[in-house]
Order: sequence, then structure tokens, then C-alpha cells
Amino acid sequence: MEPAPDNSVFDLVIRDGTVVLPYGPVMTDIGIQGECIVALGPGLPTGRRDFSAAGRIILPGGVDSHCHMDQQPWEGRTTADDFRSGTLSALCGGTTTVIPFAVQMRGQSLRAVVDDYYDRARQKAHIDYGFHLIIGDPSQQVLKDEIPGLVAEGCTSFKIYLTYEGLKLDDYEILNVLDVARSEGAMVMVHAENDAFIPWLTERFLAARKTQLRYHVTAQPDISDREATHRAISLAELVETPLLIGHVAAAGAVEEIRRGRARGLPVYAETCPQYLFLAAEDVDTPDLSGAMCVCTPPPRHRSNQPEIWRGIFDGTLEVFSSDHSPWNYADKIACGPDTPFTRIANGIPGIETRLPLLFSAGVNMDRISLQKFAELTAANPARLFGLYPRKGAIMLGSDPDLVIWDPDREVTISNAMLHHATDHTPYEGRAVRGWPIETISRGDVLWNDGEVTSNAGRGWFLACERPFAPQSGLPRVLAS
Repeated sequence: MEPAPDNSVFDLVIRDGTVVLPYGPVMTDIGIQGECIVALGPGLPTGRRDFSAAGRIILPGGVDSHCHMDQQPWEGRTTADDFRSGTLSALCGGTTTVIPFAVQMRGQSLRAVVDDYYDRARQKAHIDYGFHLIIGDPSQQVLKDEIPGLVAEGCTSFKIYLTYEGLKLDDYEILNVLDVARSEGAMVMVHAENDAFIPWLTERFLAARKTQLRYHVTAQPDISDREATHRAISLAELVETPLLIGHVAAAGAVEEIRRGRARGLPVYAETCPQYLFLAAEDVDTPDLSGAMCVCTPPPRHRSNQPEIWRGIFDGTLEVFSSDHSPWNYADKIACGPDTPFTRIANGIPGIETRLPLLFSAGVNMDRISLQKFAELTAANPARLFGLYPRKGAIMLGSDPDLVIWDPDREVTISNAMLHHATDHTPYEGRAVRGWPIETISRGDVLWNDGEVTSNAGRGWFLACERPFAPQSGLPRVLAS
């Protein structure tokens, strides 16, 4: 970057790049003043700092609306990444905003959990962040006293689970959460797997001494995803509130979402890299190395992947998140070389590789356009979680969260080059073309072609707007 006289109009000008605007890519310059994009157009005056992006692509900073970091211990174990390492890894992969989860378990105050999460993030985060509220105990105190205040403070999205001990809600509890979301204008994300299928199958596999990794996938069949997705959509339809289906893995779930949308229901959905680039075959290894690919829902058979791509192409799947949930390999196989599939910690790292994987296989293989890439990875999650157009877009008045890409850079992914705190990546050895070489957050250059120039604690908490207008009236079924 070249310095200019102090009387420059702009603090920073990025010029001569292909800029991906909401309506498509154009060759233009970007003028930044303070923490705001104030000019878009060719031939802008020289700024106090000036940067040529000739031959590069400038995309809005990624918004990762599904990631886990610095969570309270789960089953005695904690994720490898805290806010410091997790957000560092994110920015080095082209993400400038994250919305991780504050997890409430049974018996806990949701307010106390969120206060603790503020404390965890405040001194550590490199980039801006919001909070999802995982509701594991929808008591009357939580529903009536805590959630309205938290929504008013900018925590405007909830996540609920249809499975997992300590987190799963029954249908009655889900209806109560959906009802509060409707009245508050909040978004509800759901982890949709059938809770009865999984233990029923697991008990029978264990009784037959079938404990190998492959049974992690078999005990969580795609029919479980399909049924739970259909049920979650039906519950939201009754209450008449929008719903986001998280980490869609199975073709049958995509079809249920497509059917709901065809009926005019406000159903949204996301998928993740592991469902495009990993498969059940990667889990089924003779040793325990396949544990590096264990997550839930599990990766499906490779023949399932074209249907996930089709969901992206036709807009059924509108968000591409990482579901970054990093565990060290030693924690995954803590029971030794004979660790049964039931004891493998679920979750994989992926916050830094999310964007390069999709850019390489999507944009550079002509599956999706640059504009579609920006929508999936930035604009759509920002819209759904009340951050647009401050985040997720290159527009006048938006935050200058920008990522400059070398579309032709060839990189072979290795864990040694990544910035998360876990000891492996499931994408080890995978070659990609296209890499984020510069990350700018609120006008600050944080990542410059291999050099980190960020400081922990510079990230701000984002008070998200309500994604939807609050509904004060009764659903039709109650009003009739």
C-alpha cells in the first residue's frame, strides 16, 4: 500500500479489482473512510493508503453463521478453539464475521450463559461476532423473562436440538420456543435428527458388538434427517414462524425443505463443506483415522453429494456455513485404538477452509457464479441473522469487511498452514485453486498474504437486528 498526503479524501482506496457487488461483479474502486465504505467507482482519488488489486477479486468478508468456539465443556471435553484461535483461523480464511453458539444446558439460566460468553469473547475475538442462543431448557423463566431481554440486546436467533441428551427438546417444548420466536421476530435454527432412531439403532449395533467407525453413519441414517426435517417444518407451519434447517446433509432432507418452500412456507436451509467434500467412505477406515471426519449429521455416501449441489443451484440451500466444531484427534479417540463409534467426539474443524473449498469447487469449476458465492457465504447469512447490509455486502454505508482473492493461486491444504488450535484437518492433502490473500475488517488489514496483522480483542459484539417483524396476533389455528 502506498501512503498519500494527509489531505486525502479517503483513508484507504482499493483500486482496479473485480468487485463483487450485490448485483454482480464489476471493475471498480472502493473508497473507505473510517469504518465505512463511502465511495464506489472508477478512478477514485488517491487515499492515505492506496492498494492495487489488479487481477484480483474483491468479495465481501465471509459471514459464518454456524460455528462453535470457546464453548463450555461437553461431556467433560471442550472444543480446541477459543475465541482467540477460532477467530484468527476465520480471518485467515476470508471470514470477517462469526456467529457462534452460547449453549444453555438443562437447569442453567440462559442469561448467565450469555453473560459468560460475553466475557469469553471480549478480550479474545479478532473479528466481529454475534451470538446464537442454544436453548436446552425452555423453562417459563427463560421463555418469558430472559429471551425477550436478550433479543432486545441483539441476540436474535435461537438454536434447538431434536436429539442429544441435555439439549434435545420434545415437540411441545419446540412449539413454545417457536411461539416466542414468532412474537419476538427471531430466527430459529434446528438440528434435525430423529432422537428415537439413533439410540434404537445404536443399542442393537452395540449388542451385536458392531462398534467400528462405519456404524456412526449407519446409526444415524439419512431417513432420520428426513423425518426430523419434515417434523420441524410441520411444527413451524403450525405456529406460522420462519425456520432454518441447519447443516443439511441428506438428499431426503433437501427434498422436504423444497416441498415446504413449494407450499409457500418461510423455510430456509444451510449446508456445510463436509457434505460436499467428505463422505461416509471417509469415515469408514480400517484404523481410527476416519474419526477426523466424524460429525453429526454424518457425511453421507458420495452418491448423495450431487443432490446437495443441486440444492445449492436451485436455492433450496441458501447458506454455506462451516459448523466448525474442533476437537483434537486425541480427544476424539480418548478410549484408545478400540474406541467405539459411540465414544468419538462429534465435530470437525473447517472455519478456515470453508471459503477456499467452495471457491475452488464452485466458482473455479463453473458450478456457481461469483455473485452466488457471495450470497451463500456472506449476504444470505447476514440477511437471515439481522446483520445486512452492515455485513455481508460491498455497498455504500456498509462496513469495509473485504477479502481480496487470488483466483488462480493453487494451494494444497495442510494442517500445518492453518491457524486453528486443533491438530488435524479432514481436508489434509486436498488441492484447491483460489485463495484469500488479504482480509480487511472494518478497514483494518488483518491478513496480508501470509502475514497476520491483527490483535486479539479488536472484534466487536454485533447486536443483530430482528430478522423478522414480530407477530402479535394468534396463528390462524388459534384465531379460528
